[in-house]
Amino acid sequence: MPGVVVLGGGSTGEHFCGALRRLDADVQITLVESKLVGGECTYFACMPSKTLLRAPELREAASRTPGLTAGPLDIKALFGWRDWVTDDWDDAAQAKWLDGLKVELVRGVGRVARPGVVEADGRELEYDRLVVATGSSPVSPPVEGLESVDSWTTADATSAHEVPASLIVVGGGVSGCELAQLYRRLGSEVTMVDHGGRLVPRVDAEAATLLQAALEDEGIVLRFDVQVERVEPGVKVTLAGGETLEAERLLVAVGRKPNVDNLGLEQLGVQISKRGIEVDEQLRAAENVWALGDCNGVAQLTHVGKYQARVAAQNAAGRDARADYRAIPSVAFTDPQVASVGTTEGEGLVSARWEVQSTSRTSTYEKPKRPGFVKVVADPARRVLVGAVAVGPEAGEWCQQLTLAVRAEVPIEVLLDTIQPFPTFSEAIFFALRDLPL
Repeated sequence: MPGVVVLGGGSTGEHFCGALRRLDADVQITLVESKLVGGECTYFACMPSKTLLRAPELREAASRTPGLTAGPLDIKALFGWRDWVTDDWDDAAQAKWLDGLKVELVRGVGRVARPGVVEADGRELEYDRLVVATGSSPVSPPVEGLESVDSWTTADATSAHEVPASLIVVGGGVSGCELAQLYRRLGSEVTMVDHGGRLVPRVDAEAATLLQAALEDEGIVLRFDVQVERVEPGVKVTLAGGETLEAERLLVAVGRKPNVDNLGLEQLGVQISKRGIEVDEQLRAAENVWALGDCNGVAQLTHVGKYQARVAAQNAAGRDARADYRAIPSVAFTDPQVASVGTTEGEGLVSARWEVQSTSRTSTYEKPKRPGFVKVVADPARRVLVGAVAVGPEAGEWCQQLTLAVRAEVPIEVLLDTIQPFPTFSEAIFFALRDLPL
């Protein structure tokens, strides 16, 4: 009996299987995956990168904390912890989890052979509902000679077991910043190159400026408004204008593209744009076809893919659920962390800012104080928040009350009447709210 076939076993595809099984104990679910079940986030992105960032961050914090001595990092132990977190890139535990959910795992590349049938691993899998969760892949920019160099992708950088003496990072987005800071703290001489005018262009400009200062303070060389013209083995990078940069390693981190090619989806009436598979607010790409996560291009974030998986599972189970993207949180796990949610720009909006170092918690946390801030943005007519950005220690944790505030449209009067614990960084939220010009 046909059931649900899921193309792609990354975090999003897995999460869909779990969500659907909770709604329907009997539906037949088949998951098709050609690589590791758990996907990029589990083995090459979120989990390994945040593991690698932790020890260097603690060492840096120790250097700013009276009573502690910052000793040398044990690089072998650090990489060993990362290997343990990724199960040495073995997905046996993930496959066992699927089996416990009564989800059949088919290992192979899946594509639609004809409506109602997916072909994978030499088999024909019948379905009455199809879910596409094929993720994304690193973009390789059109640079002369790049193919002749053994350059790193972000996945190579998070799975490496050695630290290069020097590293050139092409790309100033979140991944580029995290990995540049990581390898700088592990001992590499790091230069970042970006064609834009600043770091993390999708993040609030004031937050980006503060992050830039932090990276430069650690000795990372930043080059903006420059184009990479040519790459030669060595590694030798020639910029437009003739200037050359040399390093032991080259990391290319200029973004990702949705995996949407050669899936046979055109037979189902699915529309594919430059962004990815086009979907409606129910994540529907065509009749009884849903596309989730990076492949639809709404937001290439693991937590957004998981959210979409829960929405799509409800719809696949015959319910009526719609995605709401007003409060998408994002976090750059740099030091300091940069967390943001919603929108921080727009006509008629008002904002207020409070410096994190002006909270009592900062004095108890480390010395000397490092700059950070909270900015809240409100719609004065509705008297609700529409966005926020926070820069500071563990900002990704304490900023999330603002995600709820934006999503639930909590009145600012209620937020001001909420008791923030003392001493915490979240107290800065109260002070910023208090200063809103409403």
